[in-house]
Amino acid sequence: MGTGSLMGRIVDKIREGERIDPAEGVYLLEEGDLLVLGRLADEVRSRKHPEGVVTFVIDRNINYTNICVSGCRFCAFYRPPGHPEGYVLSREEIFQKIEKTLAVGGTQILMQGGLNPDLGLEYFEELFRAIKERYPVVLHSLSPVEIDYLARQSGLTLEQVIERLRTAGLDSIPGGGAEILVDRVRREISPRKTSVRRWLEVTATAHRLGMKTTATMMFGCGESFTDRVAHFEAVRSLQDETGGFTAFIPWPYQPGNTELGGSAVSAWDYLRTLAVSRIYLDNIPNVQVSWVTQGVKIAQVALAFGANDFGSTMLEENVVRAAGVCNSSSEQEIVSLIKNAGFRPAQRDNTYHILKFY
Repeated sequence: MGTGSLMGRIVDKIREGERIDPAEGVYLLEEGDLLVLGRLADEVRSRKHPEGVVTFVIDRNINYTNICVSGCRFCAFYRPPGHPEGYVLSREEIFQKIEKTLAVGGTQILMQGGLNPDLGLEYFEELFRAIKERYPVVLHSLSPVEIDYLARQSGLTLEQVIERLRTAGLDSIPGGGAEILVDRVRREISPRKTSVRRWLEVTATAHRLGMKTTATMMFGCGESFTDRVAHFEAVRSLQDETGGFTAFIPWPYQPGNTELGGSAVSAWDYLRTLAVSRIYLDNIPNVQVSWVTQGVKIAQVALAFGANDFGSTMLEENVVRAAGVCNSSSEQEIVSLIKNAGFRPAQRDNTYHILKFY
């Protein structure tokens, strides 16, 4: 079978709505023409979202602490315990950030930080209760890695930790800390972080308890195309079991100021990986662009490569910024970018319900 006929078979499968397998996913990443991949991904996006709407959320990312015992080699944000630049935001500082978010029409707070040994489960229960008592916001907060750490710290089961956080006010969980869901890669870039099995276990537990989550992928950190597809497969398989993922967010590793170093992937690699993720993840409803790492113009192009969500206004972002990448945007700019790409912009909530059309 020649190369052309193999590509032709894969294209036929995609257009007929059939699921591609891992070998075919790797072939698309290695051999697929960028514009062909974009067109196929756009067709998949159009089947899932024929109304031509592209969504986004107005939120703020509050990094409540940068103190972390994980010490990931790709992270320029964290500081080890005892470091003079380490911090924990006061409750008043967090409240001020929430008030500023509400003042510009925000609906969601994304809270993520380091694995700080001084902040236990009770800290988050008290904080979430205090926020919910004061403000009408959605708490889309704490990655599976943070929840795993709280469970290990407290000696409680994942079910107990998630239920207690939900009772305190947690609404949904961002899919951070996934990086590449291949243990060999994780041993290279984040040897002290949650294993693949445990990341999936936290997420599956949240889904079983009725809580929605997203899934992320940080790529370009030394993994192979086979590793990227293994990540897609892990997410797709779990979604087959639970149906709890609302969105997939692939974003490229940013090497500035990190121990791992290296160079950032090209916009070309970003777009082809995004496109293949949209094709492969046939059971995930939404795929989100990463304007924070790519800039708004490449993010706008990504809307023609399978993405249907522009992410968030990200009124504050510190992790990527620590790696020396400082992109910014606003509600008005995102609306304009979506319109100019030929789509209808809409503000959404954490579970992708439309709050407002523009």
